[in-house]
Amino acid sequence: MVTGPVRDQQTVNPDGTRIAQRIAGVQIRAAVTQEDDRGTVCEICSPEWDFDDAPLVYAYQTTIRPQKIKGWVVHAEQDDRLFFSMGSVRVVLYDARADAPTYGMINELYFSAHNRGLLRIPRGMYHAIQNIGETDALFINLPTRSYDHAHPDKFRLPLDTDLIPYHFTDRLGG
Repeated sequence: MVTGPVRDQQTVNPDGTRIAQRIAGVQIRAAVTQEDDRGTVCEICSPEWDFDDAPLVYAYQTTIRPQKIKGWVVHAEQDDRLFFSMGSVRVVLYDARADAPTYGMINELYFSAHNRGLLRIPRGMYHAIQNIGETDALFINLPTRSYDHAHPDKFRLPLDTDLIPYHFTDRLGG
């Protein structure tokens, strides 16, 4: 029963920084896109940024079709470093690390061609990526270890699992 309008909660400070607590170990580095009459260039990752200590050892590109979701995935031995460059996505993180100060926390992060960025997801953290746009979304992964084809460091749960307190069908906007 609706008794009247409900005031929105504050989500950002006056300087534009988000108020929501980020899960421990998650890092985001906003990307800068340089544009001229020929097109654009956007740096993805550089050791000079002190973003993370792990060397660049492997890279691959992934696309997600419109309105599709990839996840839930967790890694035991590697961190993911995802660079979002095209399309619009919602990244949902669930901290399943029992020893983390943010154990059980959920983060929703948004990236697009207008909000490019490099995201570090620590091992032990479930993540799912939803394309919320109308075109294919594209991201590049620079994981902290090379892919082992014989023994992939990738463990999955179904999207509708009750082990993660997040349901994509509940997030239809409002």
